[in-house]
Amino acid sequence: MKLHRAVRFLALGLLLLAIPAALSSPSSAQIAVGISVRIGPPALPVYEQPLCPGAGYMWTPGYWAWDDADGYYWVPGTWVMAPTPGLLWTPGYWGWAGGLYLWNAGYWGPHVGFYGGINYGWGYGGVGFFGGEWRGGAFFYNTAIMHVDTVHVTNVYVNRTVIVNNESHVAFNGGEGGVQARATAQEEAYAREPHQAAVAAQMQNEHAASQNRAMFASSNHGAPSVAATARPGEFSGRGVVSSRAGAEYHAPAMSPREARAAAPAESRGNAGERHPESTRPQNEGRQNAKPAKQSKPAKHENPPKEEKREKGR
Repeated sequence: MKLHRAVRFLALGLLLLAIPAALSSPSSAQIAVGISVRIGPPALPVYEQPLCPGAGYMWTPGYWAWDDADGYYWVPGTWVMAPTPGLLWTPGYWGWAGGLYLWNAGYWGPHVGFYGGINYGWGYGGVGFFGGEWRGGAFFYNTAIMHVDTVHVTNVYVNRTVIVNNESHVAFNGGEGGVQARATAQEEAYAREPHQAAVAAQMQNEHAASQNRAMFASSNHGAPSVAATARPGEFSGRGVVSSRAGAEYHAPAMSPREARAAAPAESRGNAGERHPESTRPQNEGRQNAKPAKQSKPAKHENPPKEEKREKGR
């Protein structure tokens, strides 16, 4: 009897140890539920790419994140080290579904998956990534697109054939005025690969932006003074670049708290995966709800028309 009881306690202890390990596994980033709001993000600002700080750094484009109290704020594009050699960054994107704009968080994986067809620039023209490639354990930069000091970074090549003209600054997929792109079969397969969530440096960059009033659309009107930075969280100095608005800014008709909505329980992105949650710790109260009835979306902060795809900004 005592032996059976001891076995049960041992099994329970092993189970409790296994749960945190499962939640922290690379694939766990694929199943979190995302943020959803009733107003779309402003247009993407237009900015130059800061110089790559050194070999091995990967470009992660800027994006509009959400704060329940103050609405959209800009997270500057920046250079970070990949968590593991061979991994590439798939940017997050806002997608319209069920009458709401839902955030699909970015992730690291062996291939670049679907990111809504959004033209983030600098190799992310809407489909795939053409700013560089892994060769063995080293990352090689395509200097036809990326801003790299070739004196100090020698892993470079030039491929201009991948440059496609694209002047679109639309920041969301689907809905009225959004990018009308769907995931390909190949991108759907990439979405099912093991992924890793944003690294600590990316989370630091987002948190720093959330604490800076100048990064909020209500203050910068779609043209943040710090659009990109050479290193995460560093918003001053030589490595910082400013921007101009990608389209005329229109203040939303409702407050951020009125705009906040619960994500549909089974809402899925164009790539057939759930909308992963933002890394921002301030956004709380993520809960599932029944899918909302399809309706016309609330007017987004900027209504730029979708155009073609381009090399960079």
